[in-house]
Amino acid sequence: MSKLKITQIKSGISTKPNHRETLRSLGLKRIGDTVIKEDRPEFRGMVQTVRHLVTMEEVD
Repeated sequence: MSKLKITQIKSGISTKPNHRETLRSLGLKRIGDTVIKEDRPEFRGMVQTVRHLVTMEEVD
């Protein structure tokens, strides 16, 4: 199964509370943090919610 590499590129300060909570749920705390998650619809939906704050790459 492929994986997603998610990196936070912008701050969550002064964003909507649900965007901050989504970043925390993904495991991102500060700019430059990177997490590897399984490629599942739940994680893709979270990334879609905060797409302006993160970058996503597919990793094998």
